[in-house]
Amino acid sequence: MHIKKNDTVKVIAGREKGKTGKVLGVTKDKNRVLIEKINLMKKHQRPDAKGKGGIVEKESPLHVSNVMLVCSKCNTGVRVRYKELEDGKKVRVCNKCQELLDE
Repeated sequence: MHIKKNDTVKVIAGREKGKTGKVLGVTKDKNRVLIEKINLMKKHQRPDAKGKGGIVEKESPLHVSNVMLVCSKCNTGVRVRYKELEDGKKVRVCNKCQELLDE
């Protein structure tokens, strides 16, 4: 999968189109990503022993095809290529400016 945790991504489809956020988690088997403050849903939560309950807003996962990785140099959503370094490490590379996306 071309998206990893802590990446900055831009939503390219759906009602949240155009928004950017940080990836909180990735579910590889379902091809979904959880993005901070994006795709918020209301959840009715039953009170626990502390007495906290009510309607809570929490993030809902988006399909990975609806997001693009944001390059720090281009500052836009970009496609990703893979490149193998001299030491054999496989890294992600911006398709526009050839900037390394993995540190």
